[in-house]
Amino acid sequence: MATENKGLNVNIGRLIEDYDNRYRLVMDIAKRARDISEKPDKTEEEMITKPVSLAIDSLADDRGLKD
Repeated sequence: MATENKGLNVNIGRLIEDYDNRYRLVMDIAKRARDISEKPDKTEEEMITKPVSLAIDSLADDRGLKD
């Protein structure tokens, strides 16, 4: 039986491999998520998707790791 990882952001694995320091990765994700959640004008996507997931995707995109 195949197991699906629903809800697991594939970009986190790419970021873990790309970052030399996991503490720095966690701090960068937390800062970006905080910035996203504090935006005064939230888009429809941001209301559905959690800020941490958006932060992970954003960091992966900034580092050229996102497909």
